[in-house]
Amino acid sequence: MHTRSVPDGIEWQAQHAAKNGAPGTARVIRGLLPVLETETAVGRRMANWQGLLLEDAMPLRIAGGLHYLLLSGTDKRLEPVYAGLTTDQNAVDELVVGLVETFDHLLLPWLDHPPQTNEAGRSASIMAGLLWLSERAGPRFEMNEIGASAGINTMMERFRFDLGGVIVGPTGSPMHLAPEWRGARPPDNPVKIEGIRGCDVRPMDLRDPDTVLRLKSYIWPEARERVGRIDRAARLAAERAPELDRMGAAEWVEEVLSEPQVQGVTRTVFHSIVWQYIPEASRERIVAAMERAGETATADEPLAWIMLETNRETFAHELRVRYWPGPEEWTLLATAHPHGAWVEWKG
Repeated sequence: MHTRSVPDGIEWQAQHAAKNGAPGTARVIRGLLPVLETETAVGRRMANWQGLLLEDAMPLRIAGGLHYLLLSGTDKRLEPVYAGLTTDQNAVDELVVGLVETFDHLLLPWLDHPPQTNEAGRSASIMAGLLWLSERAGPRFEMNEIGASAGINTMMERFRFDLGGVIVGPTGSPMHLAPEWRGARPPDNPVKIEGIRGCDVRPMDLRDPDTVLRLKSYIWPEARERVGRIDRAARLAAERAPELDRMGAAEWVEEVLSEPQVQGVTRTVFHSIVWQYIPEASRERIVAAMERAGETATADEPLAWIMLETNRETFAHELRVRYWPGPEEWTLLATAHPHGAWVEWKG
């Protein structure tokens, strides 16, 4: 997370993709190394990156742009790489360099923003956290998501979950999530989401076909099930769009916490794989705002914080929960696959 070495960051990201079932994507990411030696605008900006390579997800930004070329039909030269037909790294390097040289102007803006990996599969962990909280704070929840992107997970009250045999959600939902469950089952408690909304500095509209294509571009091509989930989320958004505010996370959390709270409903702030993208000063404001609100939380007006984020020491994706009034420390409930393929319960 802390490396500023561009080659080291690219190589780490390539290895991470390979270890997570995306060998073609790994080769494409590794193909960015020779791009650093080119005179392209993309190559120069990557080589002189100001920031932490992995925390900024810089290699994944440009990998999304390269995938977009294929999905949009702009250029299909990487198709055999993602399909596993072209595996020679030198050949992949030539393809990647050639694409950057040809589409330099189109790819450069992809470096401006972190990837919007709006993954429905992560909501399985969030729901498991609600099942655990239900017996401690009550079954009714007001959900508030920071870094919501296109708001896929702010529609989770409309998803159907099978969490180790614990079934939650409407039977007719097009979004059915059943991750491989490891460890004990989560507690089978009632959960009722009374309201759900989110914020993002750049919210995306799932009803826009171009937005859907961009979201798919950030998905590793090998992960076909994830692509299907984007399409199912778009169907839900067409029926009723998620409620999203264009606002920074810190300002939004402070505003949400200042609003009147319905008695008997747990006000819950949640997020997944977004904390690393929030500026440090904003993170500190969010922590301070939650601590202040926690001091005045009561059994009738409880507060909870659920996060599924990367442990910077182990790179494990951890589900942690804290609630007020309650213990002062965070509770580790589970570790999970970064895209929701499995959840290992520890609660």
